[in-house]
Amino acid sequence: MVLLLSLLCTLCLVGPVLGQDMPYEEYIAQIQACPKECHCPPNFPRAVYCDNKGLKSIPNIPPYTWYLYLQNNLIEVLSADSLRNATELRWLNINRNKITTEGVKEGVLNAMSHLAHLYMDDNLLSSVPSPLPASLEHLRLSRNRISKIPPGVFNGLEKLNLLDLQGNKLMDDDVTEVSMKGLNSLVQINLAKNQLSRMPLGLPPTTTQLFLDGNNIEKIPSGYFKGLPKVAFLRLNHNKLGSSGVPKNVFNVSSILDLQLSHNQLTEVPLIPSGLEHLHLDHNRIGNVSGSNVCPVDLETLDDSVNESIPRLRYLRLDGNTIKPPIPRDVILCFRLLRSIVI
Repeated sequence: MVLLLSLLCTLCLVGPVLGQDMPYEEYIAQIQACPKECHCPPNFPRAVYCDNKGLKSIPNIPPYTWYLYLQNNLIEVLSADSLRNATELRWLNINRNKITTEGVKEGVLNAMSHLAHLYMDDNLLSSVPSPLPASLEHLRLSRNRISKIPPGVFNGLEKLNLLDLQGNKLMDDDVTEVSMKGLNSLVQINLAKNQLSRMPLGLPPTTTQLFLDGNNIEKIPSGYFKGLPKVAFLRLNHNKLGSSGVPKNVFNVSSILDLQLSHNQLTEVPLIPSGLEHLHLDHNRIGNVSGSNVCPVDLETLDDSVNESIPRLRYLRLDGNTIKPPIPRDVILCFRLLRSIVI
């Protein structure tokens, strides 16, 4: 009876696996090769969990692994030997370890020809690792010590749509058209909390989400966003932007939906594009706000109807300035879709 129950349990676990196009022989080989330091769930055999184990090196990985979790360890080296079987990896999480640029051995990442997600946050990297596999879609390298983006490192990464470099040591000369070349499908780039003093150059026109919080940016060149016609979410909180460094029409881009300029040195509300839905201007030096100055359309042409021509602003944050309530009537008249104003 015990043997029969054991067999039934095994069939219950293997059944769904076989239904996921994993042959029985591969399933058995995968489970048998599971490292003793790790956990390989029988009902999710393509995943190997080696996180939070105090590991100083990577154990030999089973051959049919797609998802490998190595976060929160003490690993210093990504070696080809320990990952020689990991050629089918789709997802590698090695956040919060002690990996240096020198510790990423030559060709170890490029050998993973199916890898789509690479997470190496909170390590000790001083440079973007290379070469990277052409299959990569998400690359997260936040909170390292990166001060260099090697020229050509992104060449051939036609599928990469997310690049996270926040919390590093990148300066203006590190983010250029040369270093960014190859990011032809990029949607989101995070360069927050680096050491930039100007708007980054060379960003691809596909960029939709641009995060630049916590830098030292003082001005935005006129026409800067003409090269970013799809940008919809723009974060520039905690910089050194003054109104003199923000040209009047610089944000007049039809694609922008969410604009965050909190904790800067602005003394005036910039011109708000008609399509903008969320605007954060809290903790600046703004003394007043006037509909005649900030409304993107002529107030005299507005009637009581709600149509496609009226500004789309729904959320406005102005607290932390010297503005005193109430909000002027012409502001409310202009932005009649407003649902929330924080002052």
